[in-house]
Amino acid sequence: MPASRPTDTASPPPVSRWVQNGFHTFLRPYLKRHFHCIGLDRSGTDPRSFEPGLPAIVYANHPAWWDPLIAHFLNAQLFRDRQFYAPIDAEALRQYGVFEKLGFYGINLGSTSGASAFLRTSMSILSAGTTTLWITPEGRFCDPRDHSSPLMPGLAHLGTKLERGCFFPLALEYSFWEERLPLCVVSFGSPLEVTAATDWDKPRWNAELVDRLRMAQRRVADIVIARDAGLIEPLLVGTVGAGALYDTMRRFKSWMTRTAFRPGHGEKFR
Repeated sequence: MPASRPTDTASPPPVSRWVQNGFHTFLRPYLKRHFHCIGLDRSGTDPRSFEPGLPAIVYANHPAWWDPLIAHFLNAQLFRDRQFYAPIDAEALRQYGVFEKLGFYGINLGSTSGASAFLRTSMSILSAGTTTLWITPEGRFCDPRDHSSPLMPGLAHLGTKLERGCFFPLALEYSFWEERLPLCVVSFGSPLEVTAATDWDKPRWNAELVDRLRMAQRRVADIVIARDAGLIEPLLVGTVGAGALYDTMRRFKSWMTRTAFRPGHGEKFR
């Protein structure tokens, strides 16, 4: 029999719409200044066709400092009309209190009470139906091609407690191609519907979640190695060129020689 949903009917943590809207206004141009492209694997799962109202959990690898910003951007692009939520270390949240207004909530998984609080808060978020819960269950920064880190047990525990919902494995990798700025490639792996796993215990859940995430990571690695822009749907195309001063000189030279100015070093995502 499936585990029943906890009876805790607490509301999700409050989010400041005003602060969040301002953050999103800042976020897109900020990412454009720091990335050549943020691109979605065309062969992976497209979450934009996901059933509205069904609880959604995105669990991802954790390669870089950029991950929370990329997650917020992807939520706005691919999970429209769903509020972003993500657990964060409680001590970090105390240092950066504004994160709480953007959907981050503090956890301390080093204790039994902390693990219980994570489960209780996560269930209240998912019960709203208009939210997406983003989790990095490796619990630390890991190279995107290092698959040795185990997933923290809270994710599998969450799977056993839900009666309905979908887990989306998400792989991220950052790489440099022809341009000065990096590329972020993301791939959503095979989603796991809770209704297909009603009789699974926590070890079975954990094994399946790990397999699906690592498969998505291998797919992203293949794309990065192939350097084929046709495999990627650009969600954001950013800055190209060598820098303001040098590019100004190049523009002047092009004007003097009556040749076309090409700021980029390649033709990808143009």
